[in-house]
Amino acid sequence: MDNLDDDRVSRQEFDALFDTVRTWGRWTPADRGAWNRVTPDHVRRAAGLVRSGTAVPLGLPWDTRPGPDNDRPALHYMSDLGDVEPPEPAAHKDFIAVDYHGKAVSHLDALSHIAYRGQLYEGRAAREAVGSGGARFGSVQALGPLVTKGVLLDLPAVLGVDWLEPARAVHSADVIAAERALGVVVDDGCAVLLRTGRFRRRRKLGPWDVGAASAGFHVDAVPLLAERGLALLGGDGDSDVRPSPVEGLHSPVHALAITAMGVPLLDNLELEALSVACAEAERYEFMIVVTPLNVPGGTGSPVNPVAVL
Repeated sequence: MDNLDDDRVSRQEFDALFDTVRTWGRWTPADRGAWNRVTPDHVRRAAGLVRSGTAVPLGLPWDTRPGPDNDRPALHYMSDLGDVEPPEPAAHKDFIAVDYHGKAVSHLDALSHIAYRGQLYEGRAAREAVGSGGARFGSVQALGPLVTKGVLLDLPAVLGVDWLEPARAVHSADVIAAERALGVVVDDGCAVLLRTGRFRRRRKLGPWDVGAASAGFHVDAVPLLAERGLALLGGDGDSDVRPSPVEGLHSPVHALAITAMGVPLLDNLELEALSVACAEAERYEFMIVVTPLNVPGGTGSPVNPVAVL
């Protein structure tokens, strides 16, 4: 575990960092944010990474069981068991629902999800842009599908451990070391996925409150990622290390990525199978396909992204 005292960042330092990585006014349409980086050339580049054709789903199973890391369980029940009057055929139907912005559902955070100092990305006033009917700016509908190059920063593989312990911060130096060890480059328009081994640890030791303690990026890694021009950030956690190193902020990486940089986030991905597939292929770059639900006004969407090697 890192020395938390050494990692601490004041709000003044954080605000200066926020202003440094901010990309407001850079793109049109603005509510696609950094997804504007991804051009048809980026998609063709991503397709060129497909060699074996192995497709690895990255979404967690739909979790209806409450637990320390699932205080808002998803719903799933049968609404029709086929026991209706003729004519044939009988149909079986079910219902699903979820409050997905949490720690148990694989989901995408759109640009309307996070406000800092009362503002969304582009400086839009949060109170005016998001209301009871949903988001009028930065909705998930504005994003649409994404196909680009994905990079897996498999920190446990780099460090020779099964997982990173909760509260382990991933710094900029860790990102650079992972690139060298894994033979990858975080570059323009790519999606960066951080594996901490969260779900391997969960299966071995049981669930815990990841909102209180989780491995993830320290804010000092964000300027490097911003400089490289990423389009999407995600991982098997929610990208933030916790406890937060920034005083008074629970999710500082969320604020930097979404609100300052316009970079959507992928939270709670299942990356264990991808880790195995990348190790077997001896490469940690792949094509990633993300297709959020088309929800007008939605602040995000449950997703099951796919990595194709």
